[in-house]
Amino acid sequence: RLPPIERIARSIERLARPLAARAAQLGEALRANEAIVERLPDPLLVLGGDQAVQRTNAAARAAFGADIAAVLRHPVLRGAIDRAYAQRTGQTAELILPVPTEREVHATVIFLDPPLADGGQAIVVLSDRTRERAVERMRADFVANVSHELRTPLASLIGFIDTLRGPAADDPPAQRRFLGIMAEQAERMNRLIDNLLSLSRVELTEHQPPSEQVALSDVARSVAAGFEPRLTERKVSLELDIEPGLPTVSADADQLAQVLNNLVENAVKYGRAGGTVRLSAATPKPGGRWPARPGVVVAVTDEGPGIARAHVPRLTERFYRVDKGRSRSAGGTGLGLAIVKHIVNRHRGLLAIESEEGRGSTFSVWLPLGPEK
Repeated sequence: RLPPIERIARSIERLARPLAARAAQLGEALRANEAIVERLPDPLLVLGGDQAVQRTNAAARAAFGADIAAVLRHPVLRGAIDRAYAQRTGQTAELILPVPTEREVHATVIFLDPPLADGGQAIVVLSDRTRERAVERMRADFVANVSHELRTPLASLIGFIDTLRGPAADDPPAQRRFLGIMAEQAERMNRLIDNLLSLSRVELTEHQPPSEQVALSDVARSVAAGFEPRLTERKVSLELDIEPGLPTVSADADQLAQVLNNLVENAVKYGRAGGTVRLSAATPKPGGRWPARPGVVVAVTDEGPGIARAHVPRLTERFYRVDKGRSRSAGGTGLGLAIVKHIVNRHRGLLAIESEEGRGSTFSVWLPLGPEK
């Protein structure tokens, strides 16, 4: 029989084993929770009872560096934190943070009652909404632009119909002239709708890169041949410069033809009447502006008036026009380069625009030979 002291020791040991196991489980759970918080994609800050930062996660440190305290000094966020502590409830706020570039942020302040074991009294989560807000603005602008672009020719058509029913009912020359204008306006609406549908189709498949092998040289020659009537009309010559033995590219042949059609059409439309448009395709020289992986560059150069540098970054925006009046009179919808951009993105390529006022423009597209390994 064990002495009393040993029996007590054995009893304590039996009681301690499950407690130790439980403590180990709690420790693992705490470490797991800390790992989850550390890996959250949104910046997270834990504040103490004095509203000072106790700890942060990796996203917060990456976003704000060592100057996290400066973020808390933002008056809008500061106000939300003060209200949370005063009312002992959660608060939200919308603010713009200038670090490192201007970001639109949704802040959520969660007041903890009771506090965490380490004294943490509140959690601040900062969700970057910059992209969402930009998409919302783009959507609103897009709807407004589409409404305007369709309403203008529609109003013209309605006006001429009323005129034909009234004052011009017995005036054949006026009828012929008005019907010609109406046909132009209807065609403008048709082009706009076609381009909108084309843009929507491209956006739907933008996440799926094409896998078909396409001979870019054949596409370029086919596009050039299709412009012969327009070239004659504008007295413009089209020079085709295709590198011999050009390799095939991983592409959608129809979309690739659409890119070249849009670029050549713009060059003919806005270039100098009686001038020259050059369509070239070649493998890029190593060490230049293009990626090191194998690819092909197709470029369209015109002798037009050129584009001011301030306009170049916005040329691929929907409905953006450098000269709105000239673009509409030339039959442009303001969607051609937006379509080009999205098709190039789908092909995992790159688009470059070079232009100088008075010296023409060059639109270049780099396309990879195949999927990236």
